[in-house]
Amino acid sequence: MGLEKIEKSSSMRKKVLIVGAGFAGLTLARGLGDTDYDVIVIDKNNFHLFQPLLYQVATAALSPADICRPTRAILRNYKNVEVVMGQVDAVESAAKRVFLQSGACLYYDFLVLATGTRHSYFGNSEWESFAPGLKSVRDAIDIRHRILMAFERAELESDAKTKSRLLTFVIIGGGPTGVELAGALGELARDALANNFRHIDPAASRIILLEAGDRILSSFPKKLSERATEVLEGLGVEVRTGSRVTQVTKEAVILESELIKTNNIVWAAGVEAVSPCSDFNHRIERDGTGRIVVNADLTVPGVKDVYVVGDLAAFKTEAGLTLPALAPVAIQQGKYLTALFRRRLKGKISISPFRYKDKGNLATVGYSFAVADLGFIKTSGLIAWILWGIVHIFYLISFRNKVFVMIQWLFAYLTYEKGARLITDVTERNLKERETRRENARAARFGVG
Repeated sequence: MGLEKIEKSSSMRKKVLIVGAGFAGLTLARGLGDTDYDVIVIDKNNFHLFQPLLYQVATAALSPADICRPTRAILRNYKNVEVVMGQVDAVESAAKRVFLQSGACLYYDFLVLATGTRHSYFGNSEWESFAPGLKSVRDAIDIRHRILMAFERAELESDAKTKSRLLTFVIIGGGPTGVELAGALGELARDALANNFRHIDPAASRIILLEAGDRILSSFPKKLSERATEVLEGLGVEVRTGSRVTQVTKEAVILESELIKTNNIVWAAGVEAVSPCSDFNHRIERDGTGRIVVNADLTVPGVKDVYVVGDLAAFKTEAGLTLPALAPVAIQQGKYLTALFRRRLKGKISISPFRYKDKGNLATVGYSFAVADLGFIKTSGLIAWILWGIVHIFYLISFRNKVFVMIQWLFAYLTYEKGARLITDVTERNLKERETRRENARAARFGVG
């Protein structure tokens, strides 16, 4: 079915447009497969990304293909589901249509926004050039390239100060992403790169994890965050809490009372919502990160037939707490909308409010250590790590991904090797082009040049 037919079809079947092929969007699309809806999934990428393991791509443990799967392949067996690769530029809710950046116009009966979040620099977007975040495959490849090139350049460097700067890695943000990155980087330097170089000792690298709060993993019980801190320090990571970053430059991170010289900075400190320009923007409520506040049935207040799910949705529980931007939340919201839309086909409009079933919180710190807060059980160590692995394998989108990731993990566990330590000319060229675009954007924003 071409775009022209999508725009002008006079079919009596209702059209559901899903913007975003993340956990929520894909769960809904699969749930509506082989129903009497015409479902269109729109995403700027042609693949689904398993974002929780993105840090392992950034630290050379996995390849991008291990945690990605083409969206068309995932949905190929559902004849009523169509995939459009494109980016939504604007939404006109009154006319029930969306415009893509390509100029195409798609009409809908029901619109589901599941565009997720990106990293936030809290008003300091110019820092992104020096401290990339970790939200996309491109981000992960960028960070992996920076890390591996730092060791290569240090191997050839004769100046002690420059070598020290190259072998200093700073991760800003002590949440799960920052902690998992720091632990994986510590293992890469201490184990995977051992005896690989002749003029440097990767294990002597300085890895610093900065957290503005009073402890890392603040969403976990204090005992578990303390255990995670101990394990990180055992991997050679300097864990610094109460450390607020005031400036980031190409060669340094500046704190309130200290300057850390480094060429390697990763941002893991915050996120903000990603949503297309909409004619209802001025009428909706957003939280502090730009997420859209939704009703109990995931609709946008005051906007007909528009739903928001996943990381973009700021859903408040009966206790007044906003649900976190986690994969289990997105999946459960996708299942909830599946039930809602299926009831509509039977003429049943009402449905109970969405309620999230919290199955716990997990974070890993290395090959055989993780922390697990399952409510009734709070544990850490090998058992928590095995549980973490089982959960992540379960949520991977395809059998192929599950098998490949298990093989890579088994290989790494037995040999301490990282199997994706590739530096390519294509990567180098893409990074240079990306940095040029960032500099041009910064010049336009701040009137430089």
